[in-house]
Amino acid sequence: MTVGQLVTVYGAYGHTGKFVVAHLRERGFVPVLSGRDARKLTAAREEYPELEVRPATVADPASLDHALAGAAAVVNCAGPFATTAAPVIEAALRAGIPYVDVAAEIEANADTFARFADRARAAGVAVVPAMAFYGGLGDLLVTAAMGDWGAADEAHIAYGLDRWEPTEGTRVAGRVSAGRRAGRRVRFRNGGLEYHTDDLLTVQWPFPEPMGPRDVVGEFTMADVVTVPSHLFIPEVRTYMTTEAAAGVTAPAPSPPTAVDESGRSAQTFLVDVVVRSGGTERRVVAGGQDIYAVTAPLVVEAVHRILTGRTRTVGVASAGEIFEAAGFLGALGPHITVEVRS
Repeated sequence: MTVGQLVTVYGAYGHTGKFVVAHLRERGFVPVLSGRDARKLTAAREEYPELEVRPATVADPASLDHALAGAAAVVNCAGPFATTAAPVIEAALRAGIPYVDVAAEIEANADTFARFADRARAAGVAVVPAMAFYGGLGDLLVTAAMGDWGAADEAHIAYGLDRWEPTEGTRVAGRVSAGRRAGRRVRFRNGGLEYHTDDLLTVQWPFPEPMGPRDVVGEFTMADVVTVPSHLFIPEVRTYMTTEAAAGVTAPAPSPPTAVDESGRSAQTFLVDVVVRSGGTERRVVAGGQDIYAVTAPLVVEAVHRILTGRTRTVGVASAGEIFEAAGFLGALGPHITVEVRS
């Protein structure tokens, strides 16, 4: 039973946070609006005057404890997660409630696994990082494609975005990650993260229709290189991004997403094409939808719902594909995301 349960949304006034708040309400939860900016929280409450507002900062543990008091779970939508993830996880552990975030930052996600795995498991608390379009969806798709395989040689996740209009939060997180890498790039090879300065190559990826073959930037590395190897034995995980989307996110002054419907979604469409290979055998799963920020909300809320109703396979820090039954989870995302198994 989850109807009426409180779920604190940290960063509730951000672009993704607003989608999460709306979807929580659609699913019968009662969001608690929280975040660092009291003024923005007050503005967010104008749309939902019945909801409680609880400002909190990561530098003030008492304020975070107040933000989580009485909540059944907390969703962290406030980047950069290099700054916010650890303090909010600490607060969740003190409260004894599950934590879910939407972090796309590779190093921040790796930090969560490294720092909190033992403590979260000992506390019996679910901590699910990267439960979002990047990291979470790709991990679920790879896990579903693996099926009964215990291991694979390689996994490829090709992001077929027709465009990418990044939010301010995405740009800030990107700058933080770039600073941590000191100008280097990152990839997952030989069973581990590698930092390098090699040039990124452009290749063609055979996306299925209606997108069709597109040029992609090879090793445009996303959070899947942390989530997938956290529980699947695949020594090489590669992610790719369509060149038009890559150009949008790296532009000096990119435009923010523009809403085209009453839900606030942009016109952006996507296909995520996943291929796993073992020996001479290949398995493939494709997902499609509209607006990568908007579809993060049903991913997050389905995760919260499954955790609170006991539909999980483990506790502690775990990626989406490890803690949830992947095929069933993906099936529950319609009509927000369509999934087709092509293997």
